[in-house]
Amino acid sequence: MIIPDGSWVKCKKCSQTLYTERLEDNLQVCWNCGYHMPMPLKQRIKLLTDEGSFQEEYSNLESVDRLHFVDSKSYTVRLTENKAKSAMNEAVCCGHATLNQIPFFIGVMNFDFMGASMGSVVGEKITRMIESATEREETAVLVTASGGARMQEGILSLMQMAKTSGALARHREKRLGYIVIMVNPTYGGVSASFATLGDVILAEPGSMIGFAGPRVVQETTKSVLPEGFQTAEFLLAHGLIDRVVERKNLRKELSFLLDIFKKKI
Repeated sequence: MIIPDGSWVKCKKCSQTLYTERLEDNLQVCWNCGYHMPMPLKQRIKLLTDEGSFQEEYSNLESVDRLHFVDSKSYTVRLTENKAKSAMNEAVCCGHATLNQIPFFIGVMNFDFMGASMGSVVGEKITRMIESATEREETAVLVTASGGARMQEGILSLMQMAKTSGALARHREKRLGYIVIMVNPTYGGVSASFATLGDVILAEPGSMIGFAGPRVVQETTKSVLPEGFQTAEFLLAHGLIDRVVERKNLRKELSFLLDIFKKKI
């Protein structure tokens, strides 16, 4: 018997061999050890919204190589390659949807596009999403996963931290609610701005969250890091996030929070 390619995957945590179709039914979570694997963008949106309710917005925005940046290859080439690899124009998908008939705006970052790095278009799409939520007096939800700022855009990337934070400040004034769901990994300028500004911050189990990675922190501080450093569970214990929620419970948790913010209490 010939087993088709892609029928099985190995869990990165426990090395258990997992049947791909069953893994999809189990929301990309290993049934042997509970490890939360990366979830495809479309499946993530389906999990958090009513069927057929999601309408993507700002999809026409695309990055350009303003700085003519070149490392081992040009930024223009990298953009072209990542568009083909991820089937997306950028590292975040934003739009409007409902969950249990409650309307809200949602953005989902896609690590398959340049490690979901934060460039000018990522910042612009998230800012527009937040501003639209403010204008329509609805809650904004953002699923974060990122390696940080996009080095190929230099200071233009770092400016997105201030731009998104400003939009969120105006949104908060109306008490409309901003919910962040951190998934593995969430680092750099993303964790230092819009990922940690949520009115409620949730995270999936085992997600790695921080500014610089553990190795960099250890080498810089010349200290031994505590066990579990930068995991979602560690950050929950130290007050940075509000709850660690298993993926199977995220839909119910989000629905509950949307209902609370709808009442503006």
